[in-house]
Amino acid sequence: MPLLLYLHGFASSGASGTVTSMRNALFEHGVQVTAPDIPVMPAEAITFLRQTVEELQPDLIVATSMGAMYAEQLRGHLRILVNPSFCMARLLTFGGLGRKPFRNPRADGSKDFKVDKDMIEQFRQLEKHCFEGITPADKELVYGLFGKNDKRVNCQPQFKKAYGSEHFALFDGEHYLNDSVLHHTVLPLVKQLLKL
Repeated sequence: MPLLLYLHGFASSGASGTVTSMRNALFEHGVQVTAPDIPVMPAEAITFLRQTVEELQPDLIVATSMGAMYAEQLRGHLRILVNPSFCMARLLTFGGLGRKPFRNPRADGSKDFKVDKDMIEQFRQLEKHCFEGITPADKELVYGLFGKNDKRVNCQPQFKKAYGSEHFALFDGEHYLNDSVLHHTVLPLVKQLLKL
């Protein structure tokens, strides 16, 4: 049974509507979709994700926004990065400090979290490792999907500089995924890569 690991975006969780839609769409193909809640603090998050990937050995990682920034650093695995945000520190600096609500239910019941200077600094340090040591083999494993109308994040130039244009594609959409983008852009690529 193929295993797909989904990594959610900032202030979200593994219980998002995107995850439910993916599970429903891929169930008939025998694909298991797992989507853990990513820890809030970046240093803890990247350690958790490296351990998760090592343990699960997923056939494919699909990640959005912040999750895609983390996924870019999970070398050696087949990955789809959707609207990756390689500039979390800058976004949070301009987005303001303080308590922020989670957009989706968290497994531990948390309703909100705190954005502080420590979090921003951890993102800044982690982002320094984006694109480190990319080999030709790594380039073959990474696909970038970018919304034409994404007004929130535009990391297309960074992706193209690091990975080239061979696995780069634009879709008619914004930053956040909706069912149309999921079913017409993301899932066809998932099925292609998993040979479903």
